[in-house]
Amino acid sequence: MSNIIYPPESIYNLIPKEEEKAMKAPRYMSKFREQVKLEKVVNKSPNKTMGPAKVDVPLATNYLQKHSKEPKLPEKKPFKYEDDELHGKPPVPARTEKPLMGLYSNKNFIKTNAVENIMALPKKVQPVYADTKKGDKQPLENSGLIPKFIKKKDYGQTPEYLLQRRQEVRKAQEEYDNYVKERMREGAMKQLSGEERHHILQALKKNWDDVHHQYQGLSVVTDTAPKKYRKERLEQEMKQLERDIDLVEQHKTIYIANN
Repeated sequence: MSNIIYPPESIYNLIPKEEEKAMKAPRYMSKFREQVKLEKVVNKSPNKTMGPAKVDVPLATNYLQKHSKEPKLPEKKPFKYEDDELHGKPPVPARTEKPLMGLYSNKNFIKTNAVENIMALPKKVQPVYADTKKGDKQPLENSGLIPKFIKKKDYGQTPEYLLQRRQEVRKAQEEYDNYVKERMREGAMKQLSGEERHHILQALKKNWDDVHHQYQGLSVVTDTAPKKYRKERLEQEMKQLERDIDLVEQHKTIYIANN
């Protein structure tokens, strides 16, 4: 038959066609087939998982009896001490006998103990303190409450660093006083008298009262820029006057430089 395809209505389609059988590919054979068979035979262990092929049948007389698996106790024997030495010991002494035990002494222990207790000093109680509400006590010596510092050799003496600091302050004050005297001798500065200082202080306080009076007369509502600016200016003037008043009151001696 040719491979020509005819239309469905062709007369050649009535001719029966031979059935073509599909050719199968050759079966795959591994090159390790013989090696695997050999390893299977070598590594095979008979009766490994299923047990022996034949098992001995137990006898009919060897059946399980009652209490046969319970532990068996040894036979009961009469009790006897391993070291039976009671018969070899001497008898207990009678009341009338006074056996000597160890060293014998004529010392009167009752009188000696009484004298030692009479002459002994009472035991000194260790001072303690309670640090919890349950009454737990701790030694008072380690608490820091005992004034041990008063036993030091330098207790009550001025420390060395304070003496050195006082000397430095005194020296700085002397240098400043010498500088002021030198400047006053040259006429570069002068000292305010008590009356001048008093007049300046009263003038500063009067100025503060005037500014404060103006501040009290300001409007409560500062809704415009000029009102806000005036309020801030008056507050700054009052703060500056307060600083000047404090400065004059703190210093009794005031020097003024001559221009």
